[in-house]
Amino acid sequence: MAFERLLLLAFSIIITAISMSASQADAADPIRCTLIIDEKTGETIYRQGNCDQGFYPQSTFKLPLAMMGYDSGILVDEHNPLWTYDPKLKRSPREQKDTDPTIWERDSIVWFSQALTRKLGKGAFADYVKRFGYGNQDISGGPGNTDGLTESWLMSSLKISAEDQVRFLRRFRAGRLPISDRARQMTEAIVPHFQAAGGWDIQGKTGAGWLRNTAGKTNYERPLGWFVGWAMKGDRRFIFARLYIANHRYGDNPISFETRDSLIADFPMLVESR
Repeated sequence: MAFERLLLLAFSIIITAISMSASQADAADPIRCTLIIDEKTGETIYRQGNCDQGFYPQSTFKLPLAMMGYDSGILVDEHNPLWTYDPKLKRSPREQKDTDPTIWERDSIVWFSQALTRKLGKGAFADYVKRFGYGNQDISGGPGNTDGLTESWLMSSLKISAEDQVRFLRRFRAGRLPISDRARQMTEAIVPHFQAAGGWDIQGKTGAGWLRNTAGKTNYERPLGWFVGWAMKGDRRFIFARLYIANHRYGDNPISFETRDSLIADFPMLVESR
């Protein structure tokens, strides 16, 4: 009987281990979403994947930050202000340059975003996020010792789903956000353009980072990439968001470049038959 009990215990342990391994494998599956809506009607044109779960916005948050910057008067036009890079920041070579609003959006300069939110201050920053209804509106910071004012959108407390990304951008494009018309126009002017097949003009912003593990540490096996924006061809207007969270490390190029380029390549096929 004792031997049989040992066999049953060993079998139980093996089954549990297999079950846990399967669960971990499932947890590491890639997460994908592509969502495209009609800008005028809000009708869903294409939807596939996990589009209602919130994740860190990363540098896609430069879109609402530009709206805040122009509405508050901190940002002036496409090339003003030009802020000087401070070597004390010790940023990557890519960010070691003087930056204006166009360079900021085009090259995704993080220190420029952080200088902008410091100039806004905690009160104004929090007020804009609340009035925008952006994501979960949580700018408290915290995970990974991140600061709410300068890092809440960077693998921290602020999260947004692809569904909320497109809804937010639709309100922006329709002039239904609490910002001036000029702030809307200037923001649109600095968002990078990309050309897709069939004459589609795509404007959008990438965002890249990683998920955190249960201990709050960066999980480099789970890189996160966004590409969000709008597309135009003639009188057709669409809003889109694509999210890709991989289950393996990436090399030199951020995952957001693949996310962006794949959306640009796929876009005509996804909407032309609609």
